[in-house]
Amino acid sequence: MWVLEDKIRAKENQFRAIDEAIKTAQFVRNKALRYWMDTPKQNKYDLNKYSAILAKEFKLVDKLNSIARQSSAERA
Repeated sequence: MWVLEDKIRAKENQFRAIDEAIKTAQFVRNKALRYWMDTPKQNKYDLNKYSAILAKEFKLVDKLNSIARQSSAERA
């Protein structure tokens, strides 16, 4: 896998938006991990469904699009 790195030249509000998206993705990942640990025999499709439930429950999760929510839940 190739990884390219570069410095971002952005404004302060863009940095805040990136930080908020990262924190929200980590929140979804942590909630999905806790859900997976608490309920036995869950598969990744159940975690995708749970990410939709999280979007209805938390406004900050609803700001992420569905693909970002589902991929964060699957990474858990």
